Amino acid sequence: MLRELHIRDILLIDRLELDFSAGLNVLTGETGAGKSILLDCLGFVLGWRGRAELVRAGATQGEVTAVFDLPADHPARTVLADAGIEPEAELILRRVNSTDGRKSAWINDRRASGEVLRALSETLVELHGQHDDRGLLNPRGHRQLLDSFAVIDLDPIRSAWREFRRLEAEIELLEADKDAREKEAEFLAHALAEIDALNPQPGEDAALDTQRRNMQVAERIRGDVDRAMAALGPEGAEGAMLDATRWLEGAAEHAEGRFDSALDALSRALIELGDATGGVESAVEAMDFDPSELERTEERLFALRALARKHDVQSDDLAELAAELRNRQVDIGSADEKLEGLRKRLAETRQIYDQMAAEVSQARRVAAGQLDAAMAAELAPLKMERAIFTTELGRGEAGPEGHDSVTFTVATNPGAPAGALDKIASGGELSRFLLALKVSLARGNDALTLIFDEIDRGVGGATADAVGRRLARLSETAQVLVVTHSPQVAALGATHFRVSKSVTGGMTTSVVDALDQSQRVEEIARMLSGEHITDAARDAARTLIG
Repeated sequence: MLRELHIRDILLIDRLELDFSAGLNVLTGETGAGKSILLDCLGFVLGWRGRAELVRAGATQGEVTAVFDLPADHPARTVLADAGIEPEAELILRRVNSTDGRKSAWINDRRASGEVLRALSETLVELHGQHDDRGLLNPRGHRQLLDSFAVIDLDPIRSAWREFRRLEAEIELLEADKDAREKEAEFLAHALAEIDALNPQPGEDAALDTQRRNMQVAERIRGDVDRAMAALGPEGAEGAMLDATRWLEGAAEHAEGRFDSALDALSRALIELGDATGGVESAVEAMDFDPSELERTEERLFALRALARKHDVQSDDLAELAAELRNRQVDIGSADEKLEGLRKRLAETRQIYDQMAAEVSQARRVAAGQLDAAMAAELAPLKMERAIFTTELGRGEAGPEGHDSVTFTVATNPGAPAGALDKIASGGELSRFLLALKVSLARGNDALTLIFDEIDRGVGGATADAVGRRLARLSETAQVLVVTHSPQVAALGATHFRVSKSVTGGMTTSVVDALDQSQRVEEIARMLSGEHITDAARDAARTLIG
């Protein structure tokens, strides 16, 4: 609740410190005394848009400080936490306006923006009056008000809606990638067919390359080897050595052993020559190949390397690449299966959501009838028994809280067309409609400070008394501030402030006094009788106060 309001150099106020209490706080005073200035000051510190020039004449800057009590479960704590401000049991808002138009704000001594102030104000204060466009007259909040009146638990349908939207987003993402997946599936099938047809083996590139080089070397040296074989064979060194041996053996018979050592050497040489010839023949056999085998080896080696270049891998990695591509094929197939599964779950979730939305709609229809009945009961004592209040439900866009649109309408007379509250009702009627609606919607433990700005305008007697009693009823569960010209309303206040003007040194200032019991009698007597207060007016005031 609002506990304190400190004002310095704002409009007609020089210095002012007000202490508010729980229950019904009333502000009275003659017309033009400055009661609306207090609301302007409160709106300023809460970040509301209002007058551009607020600084009192002759001052360099104006300042307003508001102090609120914040219970542990107060919704303002969430706003503070979101803004990075540690919530405390006491909330101090301070805002300064300079003569050059600059505005600065602090929340618990932390600099803050007007946006944060306005977000806080929605959890702290609710203003009702003929120019109420922030509360009950705003159609965008009517559904929330009806839901609060009906005490509808919206968490299940909100959860279903979040799941529905999550599934929709996931399906949309998978569907957006479907063409890409189909193209990739075609690529994978083609790539795997190529790799499988070639059937590459680890280490095959190096083996083929070695085999190819060996055959190329054999092919290149074959002529020299053949010539060497001819030089070593019967037509070459072997034949010449055999001839020399035969000739020397014939001569040795007549040489008395002179050629024996030479013949021994030739024998050994023929043996070595035979070994050399055998070694060359073995080497030739090992190097012998079919020319078509070299062509086949080169074709496979080049095919392996071309496929490796195509996929930007090494030849030895082609088999591993094939495994990866097959895994990707499985993933694509899984994505398609997942898409079908998601579509099924989406349909099931939509069915659950639609069922919940239907149940919420039914609860709202029941609550709408109850609210209309409650309004009828409240309007009668306010001398508006001919008016018809209707809570209209329509089909709106589906969302986290269902698909209903809710609008409060009123017809001031039977048979008259219904319309929005602020379009149909006159100033005095509108005030009473708002009061009746707020009383009907009240559920207790209201975290808001409720402000009613001359909501009793244009009424008197029993109607004013009915207005006051409804304000008093609201103040049992919420702090209520009311600016009033009605003595019946003022008499019911738990705390009473009088606003007046004084002129000192040619300077006009507004003064606010907290009234004690005797001062209250005088003020209410003034409201009853006017400038000249009579004893009869005082007696009537005491009777009203009780």
